[in-house]
Amino acid sequence: MDWISADNALERLPQRLDLKNIIEVFKMLNDPLANTLSKIKNAENLGRSTCLIKPISKVIKNVLKIMQENYYIGEFKEKEDGKGNYIKINLLGKINKCGAIKPRYSVKKDEFEKFEKRYLLAKDFGILIVSTPRGIMTHTEAKQKNTGGRLLAYCY
Repeated sequence: MDWISADNALERLPQRLDLKNIIEVFKMLNDPLANTLSKIKNAENLGRSTCLIKPISKVIKNVLKIMQENYYIGEFKEKEDGKGNYIKINLLGKINKCGAIKPRYSVKKDEFEKFEKRYLLAKDFGILIVSTPRGIMTHTEAKQKNTGGRLLAYCY
């Protein structure tokens, strides 16, 4: 009877696996907005000054525009590379945390405080980004316009 040790098993592993037939697995993008916000947060944590975002959509552009208006990110430009467009974002280092809100809760015009307590650190500190029938806006703008909508993201 042949005893199998850990060293022996590690030596036989490449022989047992047929490495020529392994197929490269591509990452699935189920939520591009969540991926965009996590890329921005990771680049901020690493201290980078720019971030490249791909794929892009109208929703992502509108969310970035709102973040720019509230001085969380700098300028961003859409560029073409032949395979589809990407966005280059200048980071300011002002984001502590940002992320997508899943599931996309629907919020009535008087229910914003409940979600402010859940996603933001303090009142009037940070923004909730809401998709309303009047367009994508922050929760404070939605309160002023007296409308509800669905929560997309938060940033502080």
